[in-house]
Amino acid sequence: MEKSPIKTQRTYLAVGTTAVWFAVVFQLYLLILNRTVPVQEAIIRYFSYYTILTNMLIAVCFTALLMKPQSRWGRFFSSPKTLTAIAVYITVVGIVYNMVLRFTWNPQGLQRVVDELLHLIIPLLFIVYWLIFAPKAGLQWKNVFPWLLYPLVYIVCILFRGSCSGFYPYPFIDVKTLGYSKVLLNCGGLFIAFLLLSLLFVAIAKLKSRNPR
Repeated sequence: MEKSPIKTQRTYLAVGTTAVWFAVVFQLYLLILNRTVPVQEAIIRYFSYYTILTNMLIAVCFTALLMKPQSRWGRFFSSPKTLTAIAVYITVVGIVYNMVLRFTWNPQGLQRVVDELLHLIIPLLFIVYWLIFAPKAGLQWKNVFPWLLYPLVYIVCILFRGSCSGFYPYPFIDVKTLGYSKVLLNCGGLFIAFLLLSLLFVAIAKLKSRNPR
């Protein structure tokens, strides 16, 4: 007997929830284990990574959809706008890491497993979830502009803390090495990428809404 769509979706959510919580928890463990700074600073740095914040957003989203889909949080995370925004955010994680950052280090053992989960497996899991299960009706082109607030707030906070602490989580926003002009140029390029990806996801949603099969 074939599984019903709801059971298939819940199974998918269970797998995704397990994978993403495993990844974010063990990344924190490994960061503390291998730290070269005090624990408090290591934890602050952990939450300074866009990858971590976005994967944690997925962890909360998947958990709410799996455990309490009818709750306030469940309804929020099941809306087309919310799911599409998260799909854009995690797509950026996958693209930037695999095109720019993957070749800057060579993780081994558990760190490699966690690294692949955070930057490849979970982005793919969420994009596939969005394609198959996420509602898409009602998305409009204008929805993309509020989605840019998350990366904007992130980069402002990171640059401010970096100016105080000297720590920048990614080399392309390292003001100490590149200077503000180059960093702001890089950020501008990223915002264009966010905007274009957002428009692409809305276009796909509109196409799938017209052709649901």
